[in-house]
Amino acid sequence: MVTHDNIHIPTESFPHWVWFVIEFAIVLAVSALVSREIMGVFESLEETMQNWVYFGLLTAIFGGWYIIIRGFILKKPILTGRR
Repeated sequence: MVTHDNIHIPTESFPHWVWFVIEFAIVLAVSALVSREIMGVFESLEETMQNWVYFGLLTAIFGGWYIIIRGFILKKPILTGRR
């Protein structure tokens, strides 16, 4: 069987920052959906207070991913250059 030298490998052709943008979008979407589902518990609050709770939950989940899970558990640097 013959191999080809022109095989497309995404990690070599994509810019490195694209993977961070994809991760950011996924984490933001998941945290928004989880916050929306949790908001059913806070139906008795006023609408303005529900907005604060929603964005507080979104920030807690989003920050929890980048600070706790990605930083301490996965040991991946957040804002460092490529080496």
